[in-house]
Amino acid sequence: MSRLPLLLLSILVLVSLPFEVISQNVNAEKTILLNLKQQLGNPSSIQSWKNSSSSPCEWPDVYCVEGTVAGLELGNKNITRTIPASVCDLKNLTYLNLNWNYIPGGFPRVLYSCTRLEKLDLSQNYFVGPIPDDIDRLSSLRYLYLQGNNFTGNIPPQIGNLTELRTLFLHQNQFNGTFPKEIGRLSNLEEMALAYIDFVPSSIPVEFGQLKKLRLLWMKLANLIGEIPESLSNLSSLVHLDLAGNDLEGKIPDGLFLLKNLTNLYLFKNKLSGEIPQTVETLSLVEIDLAMNQLNGSIPEDFGKLKKLQLLNLFENHLSGEVSASIGLLPELRTLKVFTNNLSGFLPPKMGLYSTLEEFDVSTNQFSGQLPENLCAGGVLQGVVASENNLSGEVPQSLGNCNSLRTVRLYSNNFSGEIPAGIWTAFNMTYLMLSDNSFSGGLPSKLAWNLSRCELNNNRFSGPIPHGVSSWVNLVVFEASNNWFSGEIPVEITSTPHLSNLLLDGNQFSGQLPSKILSWRSLTSLNLSRNRLSGQIPKEIGSLPDLLYLDLSQNHFSGEIPPEFGQLKLIFLNLSSNNLSGKIPDQFNNLAYDNSFLKNSKLCAVNPILDFPACYSKLRDSKTLFSKILSLILVLTVTILFVTIIVTLFMVRDCQRRKQKRDLALWKLTSFQRLDFTEANILENLTENNLIGSGGSGKVYRIAINRAGDFVAVKRIWNNEEMDDKLGKEFSAEVQILGTIRHANIVKLLCCISSENSKLLVYEYMENHSLDEWLHGRKRSSSIGESAVHHPVLDWPTRLQIAIGAAQGLCYMHHDCSTPIVHRDVKSSNILLDSDFKPRIADFGLAKMLAKQGDAHTMSSVAGSFGYIAPEPNGGDDEHTSLAEWAWRRFGQGKPIFDSLDREIKKSCFLQEMTTVFDLGLVCTHTLPTTRPSMKDVLEILRRCSPATNGEKKTAFEFDISPLLGDVTCLSSNGRGNR
Repeated sequence: MSRLPLLLLSILVLVSLPFEVISQNVNAEKTILLNLKQQLGNPSSIQSWKNSSSSPCEWPDVYCVEGTVAGLELGNKNITRTIPASVCDLKNLTYLNLNWNYIPGGFPRVLYSCTRLEKLDLSQNYFVGPIPDDIDRLSSLRYLYLQGNNFTGNIPPQIGNLTELRTLFLHQNQFNGTFPKEIGRLSNLEEMALAYIDFVPSSIPVEFGQLKKLRLLWMKLANLIGEIPESLSNLSSLVHLDLAGNDLEGKIPDGLFLLKNLTNLYLFKNKLSGEIPQTVETLSLVEIDLAMNQLNGSIPEDFGKLKKLQLLNLFENHLSGEVSASIGLLPELRTLKVFTNNLSGFLPPKMGLYSTLEEFDVSTNQFSGQLPENLCAGGVLQGVVASENNLSGEVPQSLGNCNSLRTVRLYSNNFSGEIPAGIWTAFNMTYLMLSDNSFSGGLPSKLAWNLSRCELNNNRFSGPIPHGVSSWVNLVVFEASNNWFSGEIPVEITSTPHLSNLLLDGNQFSGQLPSKILSWRSLTSLNLSRNRLSGQIPKEIGSLPDLLYLDLSQNHFSGEIPPEFGQLKLIFLNLSSNNLSGKIPDQFNNLAYDNSFLKNSKLCAVNPILDFPACYSKLRDSKTLFSKILSLILVLTVTILFVTIIVTLFMVRDCQRRKQKRDLALWKLTSFQRLDFTEANILENLTENNLIGSGGSGKVYRIAINRAGDFVAVKRIWNNEEMDDKLGKEFSAEVQILGTIRHANIVKLLCCISSENSKLLVYEYMENHSLDEWLHGRKRSSSIGESAVHHPVLDWPTRLQIAIGAAQGLCYMHHDCSTPIVHRDVKSSNILLDSDFKPRIADFGLAKMLAKQGDAHTMSSVAGSFGYIAPEPNGGDDEHTSLAEWAWRRFGQGKPIFDSLDREIKKSCFLQEMTTVFDLGLVCTHTLPTTRPSMKDVLEILRRCSPATNGEKKTAFEFDISPLLGDVTCLSSNGRGNR
């Protein structure tokens, strides 16, 4: 019994020892964490780490296992310093997350001392340089996240020695070398992302087929070439395969459609050819995107077995045959896009009946028969796009009850009958394009509130334009040429404030035109030809500021041409085949308008250049005639006296002119507008006295073309003996784009003049130069030959109107051109201003028309001077220094927008409008393309920011878009150093 107390004391000592050790360990880790906090610059987000009695396991962002620190969650903590070596003093650290910070420097080798580290997340930081060759020293790693940084060079082969890796995310970096085949040794790898990287052109290693546990393979836009290796068919665990946006060619391996677990297959925008494998056993497929390739053959009938399929994109290929009716029975199908192929036959008759179909685009094929009756049975259909086919019959009545519709494009088919009433008024309807069919019926008095484009050309619509047209407030384009419309054109149509194109030619309209124009301030094209209109032409048309095209030919107009027409800056004018009389305005009395006034026998001209009789004054008498005869005799006498001198001068000039003609013969003029000058006017004035600017692509001159003080701007693209390829492409792009498009907010290219080693582009001259000069230039020459002066500050209303005008031009390029155009170099120096500060978008040397079938589908790297360029077409330029990056960083830091405004206007009374436009700029420059608004939406928001709409100032809540910004930490998927 005497030994019992001693035994109990021994047990008590043994039990207390672990607690003492744990206590010592807690204090040590507390000290380590507090030092770490200090070395990281004491970020405010971890200020709660304090030397208190509590265990660090109770601190936020610290995770413990069995009382010891095992993980640190330090993501998005505003850390701007390099990682200190002391972090590895936490001997049991297995998880370290430092993502979404601003950590600079190279890959942190100090982490090699963290011998138990299993999960490392350094994504979305400012790391630079290569991944080190000895990265395999982190031998315990299972999860490695390095995406969204600026790592360069090669991915080292030693990464294949990290045999415990489950996840390898390296996407969205600046690697400019290769990726190793040794990755194929990572037998435990489950997820691999090497997307959005400009590797040197590389093929997919066959060794990747050894990754039997791989579930995610994401190599989108990775500069892949060659064929897809058959070995990828061995990836039995594969769930998500994305190889889109590369230059892969050859056939799609049959085995990919036999992988039992595959749900997402993205191979779009490659150069794949051959047929789609016809045997499909991968019944788990949810999304298939094989669009924009060179695939041929038919669509596999086995696709009709894919009961989980939600998206099927096969557009822009060379597919033929029919679409199986079984595809229309798929219960989960939401998106079907097969446009621009050679498909034929009937569309699946039950399409949409058993699924919640959202997008349906079968345009530009050879389909026949009728549209499926139940496309909108699910009630969420947003678009019916079936243009350019051989479809016939009537539009299903069920579409008239589809309130979710945003676009209906049925042009260039054989449809007939009336349009279901509900289509005209569907709440979200934006585009209604029905041209080139045999539709009949009349126009409703009310249209969808948001309808911006209504095209009805070449149909059999009839009846009047209803007086309710005044409610079509968002209409931008209304085309109804070649129909049977009749009656008078109502005055209410002139109250549509955003209308830019009004084409009503080839109808049966009669009566007089409205003499009061209410809101046509945006109108650029007006065509009322081939009708029965009569009376005088309203003088108010001459006050339309943006009108470029005017065609009133083949009507019964009478009276004089309004003198106010001389104020217009028309590209095209046709008043022929009417009953007009009196004087042709002097501004049109030139050869540029030689066909504009034909078949108007009572017209005349003063000092006629056109083939019209001279206008004689009734006050002329014989005395005036006698005086003129005497003057003529005097002139002839003087001429005879100096005939010898003239003959001598003529001989000298003749030699000079022969030389000039030889020189002129080497030049070729290509006109895009009607001109009132010749190439000689331009070439003779390319002197240093007329030089107004120079840049990387040549020199710019201001040249007078007449005595009235009219000028043109001439850009000399190059002047060297051998053609420079880059400048040659810029010249071709400028001519291709500006030679085919017309808009009041796009600079007008008048002509190009070319020789073997020199190219000249002749534009309209902008008196107020560029927006850049007004925003950033402290001094500038107000006109040629004047001394430098301080220019006044642009006030906010002027700036906003410039922004609206520029947005109108971009909206036209993106949405209203038959082939959309992307500018790729929008900046303030490329926004020119006329005498009224109306903007014109200029410098299309880097612009591209978006690809049509058969064209190249990828966008070349962007070169040239630096402006804001969206990340996805950027060829590697350093966007780190852009205005967008600066604005996003300030926003992410929570700094007041007021501090970012121009100090010269921030004291104005328009703070709310300026804040809204700043927010809009942030949304527009977001790194995710899907989160950016369209230019149409941008234009609408800017217009709502305008100080007055219908005379009333908009309140802040009507155009506040700050909710669109959301949480900045959630919005960007692109690296902070890779925007």
